[in-house]
Amino acid sequence: MSGYSNSPKLLKAGIVLIDPESAQVRRIITLQYNPDSLSRSFQAQAFSSESGADRSEAMRLKGPAVESYKLEAEIDAADQLEFPEQHAATVEHGIQPQLAALELLLYPSSGQLNSNNSLANSGTLEIVPMETPLALFVWSKTRIVPVRLTDFSITEEAFDPALNPLRAKVSIGLRVLSVDDLGFAHKGGGLFMTYLQTKEKLAAKGASGSFAALGIGGIS
Repeated sequence: MSGYSNSPKLLKAGIVLIDPESAQVRRIITLQYNPDSLSRSFQAQAFSSESGADRSEAMRLKGPAVESYKLEAEIDAADQLEFPEQHAATVEHGIQPQLAALELLLYPSSGQLNSNNSLANSGTLEIVPMETPLALFVWSKTRIVPVRLTDFSITEEAFDPALNPLRAKVSIGLRVLSVDDLGFAHKGGGLFMTYLQTKEKLAAKGASGSFAALGIGGIS
């Protein structure tokens, strides 16, 4: 019997697409391999003297910080090609299906484009911009955040005889959408508030420091 039967299941990061109105799940995109690193950046939404604010506003915030993620993921067909009878799509197209699922995060659907084109041809003066599914970036149960894909690049590194890509590195940039972007009534706004409240609970679990550790006796 294997000594690893009780090993914890490896969780994967990914992106969940949901309908912005009904909140029904449209698609789940899991990353084949978890990235080795995840870069996160924050920009405070603070009042500044440039906006004409006086000194009494120095400690005030206009809203949640603007948070961004940056990660690089790898996609490789080797595992699937080892069992070709179970992965016919990979045999025929390589990793193009996985890449296409990520690429479509930046596109309106062909149906939306055709619909707007028909409206324009019929003389409609004002056409509402096309709405995409709400994307949720999932990195463990404590990080489920609504995001917008801000930048995306693919480096394809190996190909089969039909020029289907077999291995690629994907660079993904994401911006967290907060209640400032979506509002409190939006499903994504509610998910952001849950994410923020989780941060607060995690921060409360952390041990507090001491003045002694800072080499001072107090603040006078």
